[in-house]
Amino acid sequence: MENLRANLQESHVDDIPEPDDSLFHTLDAQQRTRSDNQRMLLHAMVVIVTDKQTDETGAGELVAELLAEDDFRVDAVVTVPSRKPAIRQAIQTAVVGGTDLVVTVGGTGHGPRDKTPEATRAELDRKIPGISEALRSSGLAANSLEAGLSRGVSGVAGSTVVVNIASTRSAIRDGMAALGPLVRHVVADMNRSS
Repeated sequence: MENLRANLQESHVDDIPEPDDSLFHTLDAQQRTRSDNQRMLLHAMVVIVTDKQTDETGAGELVAELLAEDDFRVDAVVTVPSRKPAIRQAIQTAVVGGTDLVVTVGGTGHGPRDKTPEATRAELDRKIPGISEALRSSGLAANSLEAGLSRGVSGVAGSTVVVNIASTRSAIRDGMAALGPLVRHVVADMNRSS
């Protein structure tokens, strides 16, 4: 009986194949696929640029709501005056805080008080003109002149994506629909190890 048990145990041990590298590569690929299909929660900050004391248009609330629907966690909605130092300070605060996305709303027109693009350019390490072009294009397609004629810029400051959008409701709705996938792609690119 003991010989039978020993033979059974030995035969079972011999039947188990030693895993090779291809098994581990397959498991790694499956894990990456699972991770890619799960949307990463990104942090965002909304900066309303206005000459008024408060956001009377509700643009900040609208942007925050649309970001939340696109699985962004909105950490703050702040209102700053239409002055370059105030806009730059808001962007710097977000960058230092590790925010993934800063959306500035307003100050992208052609008037003398529209200073958001200039303030934003001063903070960017790299420009991403494709995002701004996509926002203008989607705005024009939806007949939003403010979005289509916006001077807004976009780019990366540190590891934060910064995007300017016009402050009209149509510009916000159209812009936010186009923005989410573009930002996720840029963030994934920046997080990709070489």
